[in-house]
Amino acid sequence: MPTRQEMWDRLGSDVDVLIIGGGINGAGIARDAAKRGLRTALVEMGDLASGTSSRSSKLVHGGLRYLEQFEFSLVFEAVSERRILMDIAPHLVNPLGFLFPVYKGDRRLLSTISAGMVVYEGLSLFRSPKRYRRLKPKHVAEEEPALTREGLKGAPLYYDCSTDDARLTLETALSATEVGAVIAPWVKAIRLRHDEHGTLVGATVEDVLTGATKDIAASVIINATGPWTDSTVAMASVPPADGEEAKTSAPVLRPTKGVHIVVPKDVLPVNHAVVCFHPDDGRVLFALPWSDATYVGTTDTDFDGDPSEVRADRADVEYLQAAMAKYFPEHPVTDDDIICTWAGLRPLVSPPSKDGEEMDESSVSREHRIIVSKSGLITIAGGKLTTYRLMSKEVVDTASKMLRLRGQLRRRLNPARTEEDPLPGAVSWPEDDDHEVVARQIKDIGGDQVSLATARLLADTYGMKGADVARRVRQDKRLADPLVPGRPEILAQVDHAVQDELASTVTDVLKNRTALFYRDPHQGLAAAPAVADRMADLLRWDEATRIRMEQDYRAEVDLSRRWRLDPPTGVADDAAGEEIGSDGGEDPEGA
Repeated sequence: MPTRQEMWDRLGSDVDVLIIGGGINGAGIARDAAKRGLRTALVEMGDLASGTSSRSSKLVHGGLRYLEQFEFSLVFEAVSERRILMDIAPHLVNPLGFLFPVYKGDRRLLSTISAGMVVYEGLSLFRSPKRYRRLKPKHVAEEEPALTREGLKGAPLYYDCSTDDARLTLETALSATEVGAVIAPWVKAIRLRHDEHGTLVGATVEDVLTGATKDIAASVIINATGPWTDSTVAMASVPPADGEEAKTSAPVLRPTKGVHIVVPKDVLPVNHAVVCFHPDDGRVLFALPWSDATYVGTTDTDFDGDPSEVRADRADVEYLQAAMAKYFPEHPVTDDDIICTWAGLRPLVSPPSKDGEEMDESSVSREHRIIVSKSGLITIAGGKLTTYRLMSKEVVDTASKMLRLRGQLRRRLNPARTEEDPLPGAVSWPEDDDHEVVARQIKDIGGDQVSLATARLLADTYGMKGADVARRVRQDKRLADPLVPGRPEILAQVDHAVQDELASTVTDVLKNRTALFYRDPHQGLAAAPAVADRMADLLRWDEATRIRMEQDYRAEVDLSRRWRLDPPTGVADDAAGEEIGSDGGEDPEGA
């Protein structure tokens, strides 16, 4: 696998398709385009999945909320894509039970929800990960002992999937490189270039880590920049002629902020994803199991600011604490319990105002749009993680048509087969989806130096590629050293991240490659010096660079904790006296 520096070195030759943005959509577009045989390059100004695509609720689901709107075709599309992702990434997309407790006073009746579940199962052609069940209160208590039983009428238990959103993005991008795509993180498009007719013909890009620049000639440019969509659209506008005023277009997006908090599992013990309606405004959120932790989210509020500075604030945290206090009164979540937070922006398509009034944040459509500007820029906006593969196909279809209409594409393209070909970690994955079998294989390869806990971590994180990490340990026993004492993550993962997964910074490794940022009670701060030292050896950093990279990671951790410095808002206290049953409400699917 070429390193990030080698990917930078490959940039500069003419390409058919240049993709700006390395989130799940950009990675999916690159994979689809490269597999068809288009010369493809992708640039991302940060790490892959460093924006929205690593800050979701980490769910692959069928779009249950569309049933209330009778959008049966959308549900069928989403559950079909869920099945495909389970097939091409079984190590990353795993069944997860969703418990939907219904209490006296709830707007949605238990019988109505149960009927909806039957329709949901039917639209999935009865291929859900597991069959739906309707639980009585006593059975709910057995499944979720921590959940309050006061006023409980029962709970449907249905199944969708959880995923590691950052690694799903990463493996999609790595799959694109296997068929020739150039994937260049930490490379920013600083200028888009037009010909004399105002048509886009390329871009000037900058290596964010070194400051070097180069030009790329591209027949088609695709904007997959998520929350930065509008700024990229503006950059693609045709410069005004002398004496003319620059024209501004209406914003494409209405971004909304979603915040999650992470706590130890013993603080908030849940066995399933528990669907909760906030006692204040009725919006839906989840408490989700995550190995030895639980995460809670999400909020849904408008955001107007720099996407790179989005963070959780005190009001967001108190909002989530208030909901948990109602559903899990014997397990209150205090400030001291919170390991970390993450905040992401949903790049939702801006809706037209209705009768002069803006739409509520949670009512803004999660559907996607493909927009082609006069300059030829193709923009993908909106959409959901679950349907990224299908959206990517539509974007590449649009790009291919544009190339043919311009006479820039005369050869026959290959079928992409993105719905069939597994992602790198899923090649040779057991047909029965037995993670333990893979973990034992990895343990055998690593020998005594690799613990069972580490082997399971490697299987769940890398799939069959976990064997490559274990082989590094066999070759150098020092690489079996834990990154954090008592935890299963090991030094070999740093080498693998740099040499096989395009990692270039300490933050890349600790946040999106090992997830210690989210999972370790101290957010991997104790591991930062060792990771920086190892990366300095591998990437030949000087001392100043090593220090800066470690400091940058500490700043990232500080941002996730900055809510602690905000003054209390009293949201949790105000909501504490309200009843669980609510007439308000969002859909049971979430963001």
